[in-house]
Amino acid sequence: MNRTLNVVRMQLVNRATFIWVPLIVLGGTLAISLLIFGMLSTSAIDTTTMFGGGAQAPLWYFLAVGVQALTLSFPFSQAMSVTRREFYLGTLLTAALTSVGLAVIFVIGGLIEQATRGWGMNAYMFRLTWIWSQGPLVAGLFFAVVAMLFFVVGFFFATVYKRWGNLILTVLLIGLGLVLVGGLWIVGRMDAWGPVFTWFGSLTPIALTGALVLVIAALSAVSYGTLRRAIA
Repeated sequence: MNRTLNVVRMQLVNRATFIWVPLIVLGGTLAISLLIFGMLSTSAIDTTTMFGGGAQAPLWYFLAVGVQALTLSFPFSQAMSVTRREFYLGTLLTAALTSVGLAVIFVIGGLIEQATRGWGMNAYMFRLTWIWSQGPLVAGLFFAVVAMLFFVVGFFFATVYKRWGNLILTVLLIGLGLVLVGGLWIVGRMDAWGPVFTWFGSLTPIALTGALVLVIAALSAVSYGTLRRAIA
């Protein structure tokens, strides 16, 4: 356990990757969103409710964090005689702590928006209606799981690159793209968009969160199996 915690410390040596860059991205998108809300509120009716998607920006950045957590630190960890299992657990623990921290910021932002009636402009970036429909605790859990999912996806693709190289990674990405397009084509041919949208609309935040946890578990298991045979 101590060696796993040492991996956490090693990952956080470069605090920019896990802490400062996500905060800068979030702060920048918040400032830009407030400026846009302010420009719109001067011409919109006061009762109009505005929603922005800028809060998702640091979540997307976690894809890059997942890649960097492996490509920048894995060779160094092997030189320090850290086992692959310790590196894997320590890295995921670092990502989990960072995801929870980001989720706390999101919940605080949502509570501020609730208290100030959307920054005084009836404008919301954190407190999105559907996500907060089951309360702040579920909303925080949802944000943390989504951030963790993005990290694990980036980490998974980085392990594929480390294990098999750029060629196999490219083939995998193209294959996933073809599967996605094929799935959309099948739904269109079956004229099933209505049931699909109805099913998505019936999901609650906690149900979707649970499904994402299963995806994270599956990707994490595959990533560990790949990492065990990766070349530093």
